Amino acid sequence: MLTSKEKSETKRLPMMPIRDVVIFPHMMTPFVVGRESSVRALEQALLADKKIFLATQHDASVDEPRPDEIYSVGTIANIVQSLKLPDGNIKVLVEGVERGKIVSVSEEEGFFRAILRTYGFKVEAGPQLESLISRVTGLFEQYVKLSQNLNYETMIAAVRVDDPGKLADTVGANLQLTIDEKQELLEIFDPIDRLTRVADMLDIEIEKLNVDRTIQGRVKRQMEKAQKEYYLNEKIKAIQKELGRGEKSEFDELRKKIENAGMTKDAKEKAMQELKRLENMPPMSAESTVSRNYLDWLLAVPWKRKTREIRDLVHAEKVLESDHYGLEKIKERILEFLAVRRLVKNPRGSILCFVGPPGVGKTSLGMSIAKSTGRKFVRLSLGGVRDEAEIRGHRRTYIGALPGQILQMMRKAGTRNPVFMLDEIDKMSMDFRGDPSAALLEVLDPEQNFMFMDHYLDVEYDLSQVFFIATANVLHTVPPALQDRMEVIRLSGYTELEKLEIAKRFLVRKQMDQTGLDRDQLDFADGGIQSLIQFYTREAGVRNLEREIGNICRKVARKVVNARSEKARKKLPKVAVSGANVPEFLGPQKFRDFKSEKHNEIGAAIGLAWTEVGGQILTTEATVMEGRGKMMTTGKLGDVMQESAQAAMSYVRSRAQTLGLARDFYRQLDIHIHVPEGAIPKDGPSAGITIATAICSALTQIPARAEVAMTGEITLRGKVLPIGGLKEKLLAAHRVGINEVILPRDNEKDLPDIPETVRNDMKLHLVDSMDEVLKVALEKEINALPLPAGSAVDLAVTMPADEEVRH
Repeated sequence: MLTSKEKSETKRLPMMPIRDVVIFPHMMTPFVVGRESSVRALEQALLADKKIFLATQHDASVDEPRPDEIYSVGTIANIVQSLKLPDGNIKVLVEGVERGKIVSVSEEEGFFRAILRTYGFKVEAGPQLESLISRVTGLFEQYVKLSQNLNYETMIAAVRVDDPGKLADTVGANLQLTIDEKQELLEIFDPIDRLTRVADMLDIEIEKLNVDRTIQGRVKRQMEKAQKEYYLNEKIKAIQKELGRGEKSEFDELRKKIENAGMTKDAKEKAMQELKRLENMPPMSAESTVSRNYLDWLLAVPWKRKTREIRDLVHAEKVLESDHYGLEKIKERILEFLAVRRLVKNPRGSILCFVGPPGVGKTSLGMSIAKSTGRKFVRLSLGGVRDEAEIRGHRRTYIGALPGQILQMMRKAGTRNPVFMLDEIDKMSMDFRGDPSAALLEVLDPEQNFMFMDHYLDVEYDLSQVFFIATANVLHTVPPALQDRMEVIRLSGYTELEKLEIAKRFLVRKQMDQTGLDRDQLDFADGGIQSLIQFYTREAGVRNLEREIGNICRKVARKVVNARSEKARKKLPKVAVSGANVPEFLGPQKFRDFKSEKHNEIGAAIGLAWTEVGGQILTTEATVMEGRGKMMTTGKLGDVMQESAQAAMSYVRSRAQTLGLARDFYRQLDIHIHVPEGAIPKDGPSAGITIATAICSALTQIPARAEVAMTGEITLRGKVLPIGGLKEKLLAAHRVGINEVILPRDNEKDLPDIPETVRNDMKLHLVDSMDEVLKVALEKEINALPLPAGSAVDLAVTMPADEEVRH
């Protein structure tokens, strides 16, 4: 290929510096003219032949460039259109004609006029030229396909030219080049050199677009339509990756946290694997959020941090005594636990279960244990929990999945060895979602809980250092397998003396602090507290007692506030609460003294019952009417209690003559057995001897003693069998002032559990048979009818002498 300069000419034209654009020959370009010097140059050109020289200035920020701040090569252009805008600017459309090189520049009437030199070249046609044109055309077509900013049909039509200079200028004007690169291309006058340079630039730009397209493809596969904002961030990451540059990010911090978390080997491997997956995910994707939450939870649960335990027995005993009155058995068990901890280096966590009526201090006792041992305390209420996932968590495949409450509480505790209270474990239920009590089997088993598996974390977690304490009101709703895993400690109700001491030591002070009163404004006498216990509360615990004390404190607080001035408040007399003035604060007594409303009656016996809230007095009534031998039971009795009534009736019929009754008495009589408070369900076998005593009293017309209570199961032969809940029943009797109780002899082994003050106040009759019961329970002995001569059937049961046990 040969080129030769055909001619060169010199021209003198108005010159206009332009910013941020390079205008090529043969290209139509619109722009706005605003500078005064540029407007004058434009007006001068319009007055002449509409030709103007356009040259790009070096620095676009300079408003009035000097000649040496303007590139020496520019483009001579024809002004095709011009339009004056309202703001004084002029919008023009120019068409590039040819290149021009500045020879000299002069300033005339406020604008530049340049003397230019133009060059004409003649190109000889040949195969090499055709090959170069074909190569540039092909490369540009490929470039247009890759670029998203150019119209394919328009561009391809524009480059279908045989002139290599025009082809080079057309392609160069449409490439995404910098100003310097375009100016470099403009300054090449030789068409062949210019076209060769364009071919090289096309190669570079196509390579850039291919890389960009690869990056876009990589990003786009992981990007949702709505994630436009995320695109730029991802593109920068991909560019950094193409350049081989590392990027320090939050992943390094996560990796460091995983290394320092003290996880088990399996948990650490899983965390690292999840972190690697997270690094390859788009940060705005839903899967990325799931993985990040999972890593956060893995790092949040305590793996190695332990609270330093206080193993000082003297300190622990002092804390327990200061927080709770009584409960000696439980305090002893806690001190034993601490003693073992001092002797054994790595003992396993204990699992206790406190069982007792409401208000006896089960939950607060757990807090005191944590305080005495220096451990963290967390509490999980299981009342109403019916989903197994509440314990083990949900698998990560579910939207919004979380670990179970066990690990959530461990995270809250922040240590591996907290005191963990499982409150109301007897109130759990089950449905189609699973049985949470079954999930607790692993948690509360010392042989398994060192490798507890939560569905969400899906790694083994060690719970063996946790001190688990469960609380329950009853045990019959707790599955036997779960009971077997816990050491059950029963908390019975308090005696009146214990309630009095608890009120004096804790409740009064607590309520006065809560109501803003001090010792100079209110004082509770022992008699006042005793009156609250006897006549305003009937409970095993002290919750209602605290509530009534709070009522009195609030009424006194109101009196203090009603005093208008500080001086008047100081003159207020100190309020003393005694047994005599309690009704002034709380109104009439809610409960009457049991003995004051009872006297010996025919057909009425006093029984003792066990309930979820403690022991209770239960009166059993029986009445006899003319009839046909029918027996009725009312009072919402359960199946077991109705069977006890049947057994009692059968015993009475079998002992008719011994009881002074005709052998066929039942044929002409109906017997109705009723247990008052009919709306409350009642069940259990322990009312057997009470029902039998009421029937005997009604049939023999001998009153039953109102000061005697009884409990025991009866058999058809009249034997008295042992019962449960003895402590609660005796406390209930003691609470209402009944100090004589009939008990099965087999329950003698349970008497040491009864508080000594209660045993000393009560006369306890231990019996083996119903005959012994009737001797104590009725006002007088029954006169038996003589047996018929020659009777072959001896219905009598040998009645041993009554034995009284007084403690």
